[in-house]
Amino acid sequence: MHELQRKDLQYIWHPCSQMKDYEAFPPIIIKNAKGPYLYDIDGNRYLDVISSWWVNLFGHCNERINQAIIKQINQLEHTIFANFSHKPAIELAERLIKITPEGLNKIFFSDNGSSAVENALKLSFQYHQQTGNSSKTRFVALSDAYHGETIGALAVGDIDLYKRIYKPLLMETHKVQGPDCYRCPYNKCRKSCNAECFSAMEKLVLEKHSEIAGIIVEPLIQGAAGMKIYPPIYLKKLRELCTAYNIHFIADEIAVGFGRTGKMFACEHANVSPDIMCISKGITAGYMPLSAMLMTDEIYDAFYSDYVNLKAFMDSHSYTGNAMACAVACETLNIFEDERILEKNNEKSKIIKEMVQSAFHNHPYIGEFRQLGMVGALELVKNQQTKVGFDWKERVGYKIYQIALKKGLLLRPLGNVIYFMPPYVIEKEDIEHMVSSTLSSINEYFRI
Repeated sequence: MHELQRKDLQYIWHPCSQMKDYEAFPPIIIKNAKGPYLYDIDGNRYLDVISSWWVNLFGHCNERINQAIIKQINQLEHTIFANFSHKPAIELAERLIKITPEGLNKIFFSDNGSSAVENALKLSFQYHQQTGNSSKTRFVALSDAYHGETIGALAVGDIDLYKRIYKPLLMETHKVQGPDCYRCPYNKCRKSCNAECFSAMEKLVLEKHSEIAGIIVEPLIQGAAGMKIYPPIYLKKLRELCTAYNIHFIADEIAVGFGRTGKMFACEHANVSPDIMCISKGITAGYMPLSAMLMTDEIYDAFYSDYVNLKAFMDSHSYTGNAMACAVACETLNIFEDERILEKNNEKSKIIKEMVQSAFHNHPYIGEFRQLGMVGALELVKNQQTKVGFDWKERVGYKIYQIALKKGLLLRPLGNVIYFMPPYVIEKEDIEHMVSSTLSSINEYFRI
C-alpha cells in the first residue's frame, strides 16, 4: 500500500462508503487530471464516465475555467453576502434568469444541492404560513426519490439506504408511487403513454390538498433510483394539478440541469415552469461548490415587507454567493454559448445510443438500456422476461465497478444499474472505450 493510501485510511472517512471495504480495496489516489481522464499516482488512467459524481461538464483542468479562477482570485475571493454583493453574482443571477423556465425571476444562492432543497422546502412552508394557508405544512415526493442527505432533503427522499436509520428525526411527508416505465403496470411504452401512473398523484392531492405545501420531483430522471426516465407528460399534469390546488411545484434540477437531458433544463422538455427550482452540480462545471434556488415573483413578494413584520427569509450560509464560484459559473455559461455545447451533446448522445445498443443487443443480463441526452443507464437483471434484479447483498454493481477500474474506466453503479453520465468533452474514441470496457467488465463478472 502506498504511504498516501495508508494516511488516507488513517485520517479520512469517505462518503457513501463502508470503510471496511477499503482494507481490501484502498482508495485510488489521483495525482492529476485532464479532459475526461483521471491519472493516479501509479500512472494509471481512468475515463471518468460519471463526471465525478455528475458535476464535471467540460473536463478536468479546463483551460478557460482555470483562467476565470485566476482572474477572479486576484480581484475578490469572497465577501459577506448580506447587504453586500459583487459583479460575478449579479451577472450570474441575470444570466440564469434568462435561461431558466419563464417566471423564475428571483434567485437565492447557497453552496450545495442539499442546501438548495432545504431552502426550497423552508421557502414553500413559510410562504403558505404567511399568506393565510397555515394548514399547508406537508410535502409530497415520489417513490424512490432522492433530493439530498440533509434532514429535510432526506424527509422528501425515498431511498431507504440513505434515510432508514434517520426516520425518527424526519418530518412526515407523503410518498406517491412514481413512474417506472421499465416495469410499467399499464404496459405502455414511453412513446404512447399518457402518464397513466399520474393517477396516484391525483388521488393523493384530491384527498390531501388542504395540507400540501409543495410537491418536489426530479424532472424526467430519478437519478439515485437508477436513472429511471419518465415522459414529459407527467410534468405537464403535475404543473396543472399544482396550479389548481395552490401547491408549489418544486423542480429539483440539481442533477439533470445544465444540458444533461439534451436541453438546458429538464423542465423544458415538458414546456413547464415550476414555482421553485433548485440547481447545483454542473453550475460550476465541477470546480466549486455552488447552488441556487429560483422562485416566482409571487413567492418573493410574499416575503417583501418591513423587517418588523418578520416575513424575511432567515436563511444564510457562510459562503453564499461566493465570488469565485459565481465567476466560474459565468464562464460555464460562456462555454455553453461559445462552443455550441447543447448541439454537440445531441450528436454525442446519438453516438452513445448507437454504440450501446449495438454492443449490448440481446445481452442475457441487460434488461433495458434507457437514455435521455447525455444520461444512459443499463439495468442488470437475472431474467429478462420477469425483469427480476439481483439482491443488493450480492453487490453485483460494485464488483463490476472494481473490474472496470482495472480496465481504465470509472463507473459508479446504482445498485443493479450501470449508468453513463460523461463529461461533455468526451469524444468518439472515448465513447468506444466506455462501451467496450463496460461490456467486457460485465461479461467478466458473469463469466460470459
